[in-house]
Amino acid sequence: MARRSQAERSDTTTTRLISAARLLFGRDGYTTTSIDAVAAAAGVTKGAAYHHFKGKADLFRAVFVREQEEIAAGLERVALAAPDSWTALRYGVRAFLERCTDPAFRQVVLLDGPAVLGWDGVRAIEYDHTLRVLAEGMRAAADDGRIVAGDLAARTQMIFGALCEAGMLLARSGDPAAALPAVEAEAEHLLSALATQAQPQ
Repeated sequence: MARRSQAERSDTTTTRLISAARLLFGRDGYTTTSIDAVAAAAGVTKGAAYHHFKGKADLFRAVFVREQEEIAAGLERVALAAPDSWTALRYGVRAFLERCTDPAFRQVVLLDGPAVLGWDGVRAIEYDHTLRVLAEGMRAAADDGRIVAGDLAARTQMIFGALCEAGMLLARSGDPAAALPAVEAEAEHLLSALATQAQPQ
């Protein structure tokens, strides 16, 4: 059996740390989770954790990025499965809000993310992931004539801000699954209002 390279071992350790941190940050929150607990859950030493990450905030950022990568990939899959660009936008909104009902996602992305990374840090990461996917969907719908052309950048920011607030509503509700249908209906109504569907010729 071939021996793994140092880079492969390092990647494995990093992956284990991020996976363990996702579990603990998502379950217990950022404040009550320690680097020691993450290292123990990952089966590595505390020194190894600090070798790969500068500290708890740096490790949390890696977890936040991983969550954003996964939700962006999920939104892209939903868009590919939709019959047209407008439906892709609607399905994407629904998929994002459904993800917000997941306790770990809510804790990491909606509750702890802004506090730990700051709004600028959160938005910078989102620009590369969820916000990028939404912007691409808006552009596709405009190109297809499904929404009236206008300031797409402004509309995208407004819709994304509304979705994040809708996610916060779900996060802070006593029963996110029960609250989801009403929040989804309002989000879709807002999407339709901000991105007015073009009338057929």
